[in-house]
Order: sequence, then C-alpha cells, then structure tokens
Amino acid sequence: MSRVPYAPALLAEICRLLERAYPEEGCGVVLEGSEDLRATALRNAAAGDPRLGFAFEPGEWLALCRAADARGERVACVFHSHPDGAASLSAADRAAAAPGGQALLPGTLQLVVAVNAGRAGELRAWRFEDGDFREAWRTAAP
Repeated sequence: MSRVPYAPALLAEICRLLERAYPEEGCGVVLEGSEDLRATALRNAAAGDPRLGFAFEPGEWLALCRAADARGERVACVFHSHPDGAASLSAADRAAAAPGGQALLPGTLQLVVAVNAGRAGELRAWRFEDGDFREAWRTAAP
C-alpha cells in the first residue's frame, strides 16, 4: 500500500459530506485541477434502498463532467459511504466501477468511508490494476 495522497483537510471535507448524507449512502468525487483537489458531493439516485447502494444522477453527473472538463479538471476519485458498515469495496461496488472487468474511469481511485452512527471512521481506497481492484491506502478519519 502507498501513503495517503490527500491532505487531511480534503479527507475531512469528504467525511463531512458523507456524514451529512447519513443514514443513506453518500457519494461524490474528488476533482483534480492543475493546482488543487476538491471534493464535490453528488445526489444519491440509487434505484433501490439508498442506505444500501449509490448511483450518480445521470444529468447531474454529466453536468459535473462537462464543467470539470471546461476547467481542465479530471475525476481523481469516486467516494461513497457505507452507513453502519465497513469501509470495504463490496461486490456491487466492484461491479458498478468495473462492469465486465473494465474500469469505467481508468486510473480513478474508489474510496469507501465507514460512517457509523453518523460519524466517519475508517477510509479505504482501491485502484483498478491488472483486471482487479487492489487496496491503495487506508487511514482513519481526520
């Protein structure tokens, strides 16, 4: 595993956004520009129980991607929470991020944050490499 590439302030912002979504799964992305990183929450538009899964609302996702592209930013990380659960990449998470074994956003981290009783705990990140997800780093909430 490598060191955590994000500053404590960015990790704290991600945790705050995900705590705000509790008891539902929160979700969002980290956008990387030429000089900075920033976390942006997205609405959870999961078709099923939003406490058990997440999906970006397609129109909001498209608008975010277009605006990021216009600013020269890229999606560096997709993050979401597991309410009252572990910070593990579930089978559903893996299938959504790499359907058919192909990453939808190559080079993008997948970050899962355990949010228990409304408080962020462990954060774990994975990267898709050589046809599978490999843990990149883990840390406690700042």
